[in-house]
Amino acid sequence: MIAAEELGRGVADVLEDLPWLRPGPVLWDARRSQVGFLVPPGTASRCLGPGLRCAGEGAWITAPAPHHRWGSLRWLISPDGAGTLNQPEVLALALTLKRAAGRPERGLSG
Repeated sequence: MIAAEELGRGVADVLEDLPWLRPGPVLWDARRSQVGFLVPPGTASRCLGPGLRCAGEGAWITAPAPHHRWGSLRWLISPDGAGTLNQPEVLALALTLKRAAGRPERGLSG
């Protein structure tokens, strides 16, 4: 799943803040201003919402070494070596939390 940089970085922050979750890898491409979440095969058929893109079958990505955390292409959350991926349901929750946190509060009359 691919998101615009601001949204994607915010969702990555939410994933890291969820104490019961071991998040999957999250890749930041500063040159393209986007963030990619590695998800299980088949997720592209049910992309999660507006502003998101999914790479389908036959797509490929460029990824740095797992420990690489500098440069224009780097891991926000590195692969754990166990094959953990971001689950679509958890990403949907994190996306909802991020979008809710970004909305200004409205008064009772609003």
